[in-house]
Amino acid sequence: MSQVELQSVRQKFQLHEKDTGSCDVQVAILSKRIEHLTEHLKANAHDHNSRRGLIMMVNRRRKLLDYLKRTDEPRYIALVKELGLRR
Repeated sequence: MSQVELQSVRQKFQLHEKDTGSCDVQVAILSKRIEHLTEHLKANAHDHNSRRGLIMMVNRRRKLLDYLKRTDEPRYIALVKELGLRR
């Protein structure tokens, strides 16, 4: 994933101008990376190291979403709807 794609995702989900690490931004970036890695694994089914990385990213995203749901449920609902996640 290129820096330009990361920057556009970051700008779309940031809460304020200098926000780079809020839960919203982290979940959005992880979702983009998960999509990218999923496409890679469709073509390279035996790449087990990348599969492990994918599972770790999915788990990290789930933990961040659980935290966001506990602390700010309306923001969680909006983020899940925006990203099109099945939660």
